Amino acid sequence: MAQSNTQTMNQNQTMTHSDLDSARRVLNTEATALEELALSLDGPFVEALDLIDKASGRVVVTGMGKSGHVANKIVATLASTGQPAFFVHPGEASHGDLGMVQRDDVVIALSNSGETSELSDIIAFTRRYRIGLIAMTRGANSTLADAADVALVLPDSPEACPMGLAPTTSTTMMLALGDALAVCLLERKGFSAQDFRNFHPGGKLGQRLLKVADLMHSGEQLPLVGQDTPMSDALIVMSQKSFGVVGVVDQDGVLGGVITDGDLRRHMSKDLIDQRAGDVMTKGCISVKPSQIASEALAIMNERKITSLFCVDGTKPVGILHIHDCLRAGVA
Repeated sequence: MAQSNTQTMNQNQTMTHSDLDSARRVLNTEATALEELALSLDGPFVEALDLIDKASGRVVVTGMGKSGHVANKIVATLASTGQPAFFVHPGEASHGDLGMVQRDDVVIALSNSGETSELSDIIAFTRRYRIGLIAMTRGANSTLADAADVALVLPDSPEACPMGLAPTTSTTMMLALGDALAVCLLERKGFSAQDFRNFHPGGKLGQRLLKVADLMHSGEQLPLVGQDTPMSDALIVMSQKSFGVVGVVDQDGVLGGVITDGDLRRHMSKDLIDQRAGDVMTKGCISVKPSQIASEALAIMNERKITSLFCVDGTKPVGILHIHDCLRAGVA
C-alpha cells in the first residue's frame, strides 16, 4: 500500500513538473514574439496612428473568431482612453451593420491569415467609400494587407500551441499592438488622469483618481480664525468644526499656520486662553491643492502622521481634507 502511494505521489510530481514546463514554454514563446513585434515596428505603425488621429469619426474594429474577441478588447481600451470606438461583427456587417460605418471613420480589421472570408464585404465597403482601413495580420501579401491603406504586419512567430493551430501567440501580438496604438494616441492627445477618471468613475480605479476637491470640506465647514483671535475663541471654533485643527489666517485671508492638539499640549499653561492664535500656531503648515489626486494627499498625511490637510488656492484656504474622508471614499 505504501509503495502504491509513493508511485502516485511520483506521478503527480511528474505531471506538475510537466504542466509548469508547458506553461513556461507558452509564456516564453509569446514573450519572444512580443519582443520581435516591438523590433518590427516602423513607418506603417506611425501611419496608422496618423490615420486614426486625423479622422473626425470613430474607430471601427472588426475581426472573426478569436480575432473578434481581441478586437472587442481593443475597442474597450480605445474608448476608455478617449478615442471613440466600437466593434462591428463582420458577419453582421454583411446583413445591415455596414450602415454603422461612416465615411469619416477608420476601420481596423484583424485577421491572422489576412484571408478571412467574412471580412470581404467590410473591406469592399471601405474601398468603395474611401474609408480608412488598417490591417492587422501576419499575412504580408494577403488580400487584407493588399487592400488596406496601412498594413500592420505581425511577425511570423510560432503559435504557443504544440500543434501550431490554436490562436495563442498571434492573438497576444494583436492584443499588445492594440494597446500600443491606444497608448500612443493617448499620449498624442495629452489624455490626463482627470480625463481617465471621467471614463472610469466606478470601482477601485475611480476611487484612486478622486481629487481633493471631490472630498474636501469647504465654506462654513472650514475651521478658520484670524491671527489676533483669542485662544478662548479659537478653541471654540476648533471644537465646533470637529477636525482637531484650526487654520490661522492673516488680514488678507492668507493661511499663515495651524493650531493642532499637539500645539495645545505644547503651550499648555494657565494663560493659554488669553494668548492670540498667531502666538500658538505652527507656522508654514503643509497644504494641498484641490486639483491634486486624493491618494497623494492621503500619502502626505500618512507620511507626516497627521489627520487633516488644508486645501489652498494659491495661498488662501478653500477647504480641508480629513483622513477619514479618504478612507470613507475608499482612497488608498
